[in-house]
Amino acid sequence: MKHVLLFSFLFLLPLGYSREFPLTASPSVPAAKGKVDVDKDHNGNRKIKVEVQHLAKPSTLTPAQTAYVVWTQARGRDPENKGQLSLDKNLEGKLETTTTYEAFDVFVTAEGNPSVTTPDGPEVLRGAIQP
Repeated sequence: MKHVLLFSFLFLLPLGYSREFPLTASPSVPAAKGKVDVDKDHNGNRKIKVEVQHLAKPSTLTPAQTAYVVWTQARGRDPENKGQLSLDKNLEGKLETTTTYEAFDVFVTAEGNPSVTTPDGPEVLRGAIQP
């Protein structure tokens, strides 16, 4: 019985990896707050959940934009567009995605087109994810 419990604990331990990292707001959106929750999935990938609050509508920025985009960027690699971060009526948003990297940056930019392949608009939030 002890071996079964020990095995179960050791097997499930990596799945309980969840850590939280803050996102720092740029001066263009001083009221914005954000965080990134990182967890491991059963394949060893990183599950990422980006949550933001008090982020101004992109149309109110100067220059005005149409969408917020979440990016990940591992050291020495190009940024990857992980998707559009939509805001609700309370100016809160959430995006869930995955990456294979252990250490990487997460940042949010305001863009004229959410399908951009490289960041072009102003960066509004940023955080560093470390193992």
